Amino acid sequence: MKTPSLLKQRPVYINRIKPFMNKSIVKVLTGHRRVGKSYILFQLIDIIKNEHTDANIIYVNKEDIRFDNIRDYADLHSYIAEKSKSNQRNYIFIDEIQYVNDFHKVIRSLALNEENDIYITGSNSNIFSVDLANSLGGRYVEFQINSLSYIEFLDFHKLDNSDEALEKYIKYGGLPYLIHLPFDESVIMEYLQSIYSTIILRDVIQRKNIRNSLFLEQLIFFLANHTGSLFSSKSISDFLKSQRTDSSPYQVSEYVSALVDAFVIHQVKRYDIVGKRSFERGEKYYFENLGIRNVVASYKPQDRAQRLENVVFNHLLFCGYDIKVGVSGNTEIDFVCKKDGELLYVQVAAELSRQETIEREFGNLLKIQDQYPKLVVTGEKSFEKSYLGVNHMYIRDFLSEFI
Repeated sequence: MKTPSLLKQRPVYINRIKPFMNKSIVKVLTGHRRVGKSYILFQLIDIIKNEHTDANIIYVNKEDIRFDNIRDYADLHSYIAEKSKSNQRNYIFIDEIQYVNDFHKVIRSLALNEENDIYITGSNSNIFSVDLANSLGGRYVEFQINSLSYIEFLDFHKLDNSDEALEKYIKYGGLPYLIHLPFDESVIMEYLQSIYSTIILRDVIQRKNIRNSLFLEQLIFFLANHTGSLFSSKSISDFLKSQRTDSSPYQVSEYVSALVDAFVIHQVKRYDIVGKRSFERGEKYYFENLGIRNVVASYKPQDRAQRLENVVFNHLLFCGYDIKVGVSGNTEIDFVCKKDGELLYVQVAAELSRQETIEREFGNLLKIQDQYPKLVVTGEKSFEKSYLGVNHMYIRDFLSEFI
């Protein structure tokens, strides 16, 4: 197989995957459609070819019509068996494997052979969390691939780190294919609209057999216009009913789960900082790609605070944090982030022009009685670096310097 001529590097993900290469553990890459999973596979293939010139690469792309005859696990097993070589390692790459019926059966079988080095991708998280967990137990590791980070966006588009570049990033999002398009709003938004329509049709409606597509669209519109707000399925249902859109909490929950599984949105649970437990009800929702969020809700000046909170969440996710919404008594902390056993508390605010805002955003963090780092990220470029011992970062500095 031949890899694409334009192959922009994404070293953060490559470095996370490298320790598991040349091992029999299955590498699973999940994420939003067109987020760049295939190109990371190509980068891994190039690494293997450079290290092993005689490597036996077996590649299947279920979005390529050349592999249309591979419909189920038996077809896939036959194809891989035909291409495999004995007495040497076989490097097996299967892109968008969710289109192979009962794929987990063949992956389980292939994983039994320690000479197989297996990499698979998919655009639906539920398939992997259920099917692979049951089939493989601890013999797989999952890497969630996200839209481009701000630094990756600058690198891909050869832009200087400026407020103008940041505005483009927040407006258009970080889908890698944008490097092939002119920075023309109508062109980019048309592309983003087409990707959004494909995701909703193929990864949500068809995969989940959703019948009420009109309600689904209204739900997405609601979530896009209330990004970062705290809701339960019942409160969403009640609001939509008030807008003459009849729905049950159960239907809301099912449709939200479908959107989460397709990586359209991320669901963030609440976490009791003192009791150290997660709440069963009440979540916040953030869009995986801000460009797609802006296609749904449009790019309105009054939504700046929502967009900033969403882009901070996405960056923390890119940095590898497990993220919750913090609750301590009557105080809410935007993000309680955990990585490698360490915590980080983050507040997000569009502006700090009023003293009461400063006292609220920094004061909420000062109420937490532990020694873990605390940070306020805002759209205020000129505000000081810290306030009463709590650090502050301007949004562009946070996106470009905080890793």
